[in-house]
Amino acid sequence: MAEEDEDSSLERVLQRHRKEAKDLQAKIQALKHSVPKGDKKKKKEMALEIAKLEEDLSVRHKNELDSLQSDSSKENHKELDVTKEMKSISITSGEGETHSRVSKAQKRRDKKAAKDKEREQRIAEAELENVHSARNVEAEKLKEILATRGLSIKEITPDGHCLYNAIADQLSRRNQQTGMQTLRKLAADYMLSHQDDFLPFLTDAKTGKLYTPDQFVQYCEEIAATASWGGHLEIQALSQALKLPIEVYQANVPVLRIGEDYDDRPLLLSYHHHEYGLGEHYNSVIPTEECFDS
Repeated sequence: MAEEDEDSSLERVLQRHRKEAKDLQAKIQALKHSVPKGDKKKKKEMALEIAKLEEDLSVRHKNELDSLQSDSSKENHKELDVTKEMKSISITSGEGETHSRVSKAQKRRDKKAAKDKEREQRIAEAELENVHSARNVEAEKLKEILATRGLSIKEITPDGHCLYNAIADQLSRRNQQTGMQTLRKLAADYMLSHQDDFLPFLTDAKTGKLYTPDQFVQYCEEIAATASWGGHLEIQALSQALKLPIEVYQANVPVLRIGEDYDDRPLLLSYHHHEYGLGEHYNSVIPTEECFDS
């Protein structure tokens, strides 16, 4: 009689689990449909929320079943039945059972879908774990600073050309179509023709000594012809060459202003120390209202 009561209790728990999984699937679908098309930020936040909901439900279900098993004196085959039942409860499928006959093509599709979902889950969980990472803390702080000025970030591809592409984006908003490669050459040429202004600030990473004139020439050639990362010296060179002031917003330091002698609206950039795996990155900064117009 006790064993029948245990079986009945287990079945009730499993039925409730199936219903909760189905209810969660409906909630997930509603969340997905609530995200405006093209809103990548909202989509990312929604993915994190979904991952958290799925994880919480999965952990709770497992704990309930573990507790139910520990309180009983079932045989090993009963425990295997519980494991089998757990696998039949799918949060994302919305169904409690699988069909006994599935085509090979469907199996392949299901396998691929499972792998894709597992990958998305890992990404979402990693993002969730990194909510308080240096990258996100920096991003939130910078967002607050820009918001007080009615500004927002326009993302620039992190490909080594970010500084030049960010400045190109700023110029395009003034109807000046200047490509990234043109800006690289402009910076290199200006630095070469004003060597005394830049050479004292470049040191050899291996020896710690100042660059030789030959090393400086090679450095400038790499600016013009490679995807070498640009920094403060290149910003200074471009400000002088373009005869425009440039402002760089950062999370934990005052706004960096370069070329203040020029009487014109500054080009606006944001500097991110922790944005990507390689570290430093530049984005373009634009009025917030333009984010909704584009």
